Amino acid sequence: MAEAGRLKQNMLLLRNPIHWRLVLAWLVACLMPTASAWALSVPAPACPGTDRACAVREMEHYPLRTLSGWKQALAQPVEARIGPASPQLVEYLTLDNIANGFPERPREGRPDAAFMADLRAAVAGLPPAVWRLFGKRLLGIYFVENLGGTGYTDFVLDQAGNPVAGYIVLDVTVLAGQRANAWATWKENTPFKPRPGYQLQAQIEEPANDNRKNAIQYILLHELGHVLSIGGNIHPPWNLEPRKVSEPEHYPYFELSWLVGREFNQFWSRFDAAFPRRKDVVYYFGAKLDAKDMAETYSQLAGTNFPSLYAATRPGDDFAEAFASYVHVVLMRRPWSITISRDGAPPQLFKACWSEPRCAPKRKLIERLLRE
Repeated sequence: MAEAGRLKQNMLLLRNPIHWRLVLAWLVACLMPTASAWALSVPAPACPGTDRACAVREMEHYPLRTLSGWKQALAQPVEARIGPASPQLVEYLTLDNIANGFPERPREGRPDAAFMADLRAAVAGLPPAVWRLFGKRLLGIYFVENLGGTGYTDFVLDQAGNPVAGYIVLDVTVLAGQRANAWATWKENTPFKPRPGYQLQAQIEEPANDNRKNAIQYILLHELGHVLSIGGNIHPPWNLEPRKVSEPEHYPYFELSWLVGREFNQFWSRFDAAFPRRKDVVYYFGAKLDAKDMAETYSQLAGTNFPSLYAATRPGDDFAEAFASYVHVVLMRRPWSITISRDGAPPQLFKACWSEPRCAPKRKLIERLLRE
């Protein structure tokens, strides 16, 4: 299984904003258009499957990077902007996978009626205050298979080259058999190499609510967190190299946890001295930490203001994880915990940080966003 919640660094599409009330009505209705509803002509593939440089070049001039490339899509009513990804979007995702070295080759996804019912329920169950945040940001939700991730978000640009809105792609095959706690447990185990006698269990739902609908809901919250950050001052745009972030103080959420290492063109955590294992936290691909490191890693995490281990990997996922966790735990009063156990030793429990002083400044910023 490939990366969940993956953010690609170089997808720069263009779309117009739509009103949040229309978005909510459209999502709850969940009408299913045909793939041809907004499909554009698709050029023949121009790059071999492993030619990353070729893929990058093709993406630079791809029609979906310009407003004119989306005219047919934008001419459709709002309810036609949910459903299977268009052929062009599939091809662009494929180029992006090639450019980033991912082996998966996406294809159009057509979820069945049961999946759409779960998506309807997941959307309808979110607090209204959450949807008010997306009036000019959320452009649509599109379905693929073999994406290389559970969920995917990217932003679009206006004619001045500024990020203004975003869209979400979901892999319906990956999500088809997921339950909330099993998905969360799988995800939180990916940074660690398995070792007999060591176990990590994640809980994001009570047993009675441990179902696919709530797995989709939590994943959607994370992706909505990414959309919320588009065009704002939460953190630098994820396509901007660290060395080009000239005034990090303009991003108050980012400033709480991150520093810009321009010489090395990377972001550093303000907690790296006390959290040395952070540099080895890699989700989904190529675990660097051993299972015996689980308890120490989470103990170090508890000395930071990161709301989850995934949040400590990069600024964009720091905010997306915080947004998802806050809405889930505080607004929706759902559980969130990590339990680490070892044969013959008492289990160690790590809970959400929103009632702790360490996460109070982040909670304050998120609550201010919700009020706005």
